[in-house]
Amino acid sequence: MLLFSTVLDINEKMNRERFFDLIVEWNDSHENFYPENKIPDLKLDKKIGERYGSDNLWMQFQEYPSESTIAVRYEKKNAEGITWDTDYVMNFRNKKLSIRLDRSYSEGAVIKSSQFSAPYLIRLLIDKGYLKKDGDLHIDYKPIVLEDDMVPLLADIVNGNKSYKYPVVFVTKNLQNEYPVDVDKLADKLRGAAHVLVQKDRSQNNVIRIACDGKNEYNGSIGIYYPNRSFEHKKLVYRRAEGQDSYLKELAINGVSQYSNAQSVDLLFTWQGVNNAVLLDTINSQSAERQKAEEAWKNAEANAARLQGSLDEESQKKSEEAIQKVKDEAAQYIAMADEEIQALNDRIAELMNENQALRNENNGLHYKFNRSDKMPILTFGDEHDFYEGEIKDLILKTLDEAVKVLPEDSRKRDVFMDVIKNNDYRKISVTREEKLKNKIKSYDGMSPSTRQFLEDEIGFEIKEGGKHYTGFYYGDQRYVKTFSKTPSDRRSGQKMVSDISAVIY
Repeated sequence: MLLFSTVLDINEKMNRERFFDLIVEWNDSHENFYPENKIPDLKLDKKIGERYGSDNLWMQFQEYPSESTIAVRYEKKNAEGITWDTDYVMNFRNKKLSIRLDRSYSEGAVIKSSQFSAPYLIRLLIDKGYLKKDGDLHIDYKPIVLEDDMVPLLADIVNGNKSYKYPVVFVTKNLQNEYPVDVDKLADKLRGAAHVLVQKDRSQNNVIRIACDGKNEYNGSIGIYYPNRSFEHKKLVYRRAEGQDSYLKELAINGVSQYSNAQSVDLLFTWQGVNNAVLLDTINSQSAERQKAEEAWKNAEANAARLQGSLDEESQKKSEEAIQKVKDEAAQYIAMADEEIQALNDRIAELMNENQALRNENNGLHYKFNRSDKMPILTFGDEHDFYEGEIKDLILKTLDEAVKVLPEDSRKRDVFMDVIKNNDYRKISVTREEKLKNKIKSYDGMSPSTRQFLEDEIGFEIKEGGKHYTGFYYGDQRYVKTFSKTPSDRRSGQKMVSDISAVIY
């Protein structure tokens, strides 16, 4: 499963020696983060093809001189059956560095989420000044603050008059003049794959709106503008009343990753592609040498036959012995060449099997994710679960309620019942609603225990103000409920349950 992919333009400061040193520094830097990811005592002697480390944690180098390319693979396997591969392929001729992060699973492994961290090597490349600019923007792991004089640049991006090699993520300030996500973490996650441009202040709103002809994001929304116009600009709406939304950050990261991972990459910018090219070159070279040996053997045999006719019996005997010796040596050389060619062909077959294994793994992932060989009838849109299984449960609940009022012999009823039956309807929202009724039916004020229940069990974020409390369902400003501090109606609890349920269940 490809998690991260980018191709960076490297400046003239990079050379072969510095590249090796950078890889060693990257490995050693793991000590400051996760020591278990570090290959101990990594001291490269530049031996191409040699593997450093252990079976579960190793690094290997491969070189393809024909294209001035060096490829590096770093692999880690953990006890849960998950394999992490990080590949760096540096082409010194074109001054480009391909970086790919991949995760695969053995049979029976527990599938984790698709979250990841961009390789730390990109931070080193930035800090050491090895990266070229993307037009007039630097590649960075920090957000770019939109100063007033940069508004025309934003307008060109929004209006489609300007694009960059990498997507531009534009983050706006919300109504509280705060960022809807942690922009530092967002920029760090997307380092080398996107530019993160952030609004400096809400006072820029009017200027930005005029410059962008009203097409820009605002009030905490995030826009993703892709270099390839076949990828439609993506707008991610901020819906919280206040504070940061971690899910919105993940949506932005996924929006960039899906674009980057979908880009076509030349095979010679991949670990496997470089290895295949090296093997094919070696096979061609061995085949050529073998052909030369066979031709030399035939020529020597023909020349010897002509000479033998003019020799006496003793000289002929010695000549035959010499010729046989040459034949034996040539046959031995050809046999060795055949063995080497066969070994190389076996290695190519092994790589092809790895390809097939990856395809099989991909199919297995689809199976594990879907848990069914049946085609899904719905796909997710922009909404996300406030609690695990919420959206699916609400859909099934709505169908279940509809079934109760449909005619017994209706097609719609049969279809709805079939969907409910085959989708593990667990009545989560019904259970939550019952808990709400039992706790709130005798509501006589916002006691500490009632507030804790509404916040921890139901999901409201409650703010105090005036004669009422205001509750935002999971912080989303679309779903607001007011709670009286001192209710006068003895039926206020029942009414509150009814009002809340109508909105959220």
